Amino acid sequence: MSNRRSIRFYYDLISQPCRALFIFLHQTKIPHQKCPTALRKWEHTTPDFLRNVNRFGKVPAIVEDDSFRLAESIAILRYLAREYSVPDHWYPRESHRRARVDEYLEWQHSNTRAHCASYVRYVWRGPLRGEPLEQKTAERLRAEMIACLDFIETNLLSERARFIAGGREISIADLVAACEIEQPKLTGYDARVGRPRLAAWMQRVRDRTQPDYDEAHKILNKHAPRVTH
Repeated sequence: MSNRRSIRFYYDLISQPCRALFIFLHQTKIPHQKCPTALRKWEHTTPDFLRNVNRFGKVPAIVEDDSFRLAESIAILRYLAREYSVPDHWYPRESHRRARVDEYLEWQHSNTRAHCASYVRYVWRGPLRGEPLEQKTAERLRAEMIACLDFIETNLLSERARFIAGGREISIADLVAACEIEQPKLTGYDARVGRPRLAAWMQRVRDRTQPDYDEAHKILNKHAPRVTH
């Protein structure tokens, strides 16, 4: 598998999937050209972007060798792990270990991502756009998010498994999970509080991927209010 390819990476670090891919590209040292794309300016919806980068009008996206365009963060992560020479722990070749990574990546769409992102969109992004906030809806979305985070604390993390897909090595599942769970900080909610296993795991992910983890989260941390939980 050759690394002699040209990749353009389109991203905005306020986006949790963009941060996961940002960290992965830097950790694996896959050569790429950074193409910041400002969501707040709707740069992902321009005719040029839709035509030449991502027909779905989203980030992250990559363009490889000026011809192969790929969208959706999970698809991109899997593709890069297969096609480039990256350490095996990111997306293991052994069938059972890979299945555990895939299990989380499929589960998170309707759980971690759905609940954390829905709460942040309603409570943080909605008001920024002048959308009204209904307290009962906010409370329902918060309760759903909390239930999901509690499930991760009690069912997906253990004293023996140091990372989200089990075992003792970090994988792309950890990047995807951690970046999603950081997002509610924009609303003043810190998922680490009251969840010692989750807090310890997130610290391991951060420590394992420095300095890229902190670099990826600079913008989020800048906009996050003081955590009140």
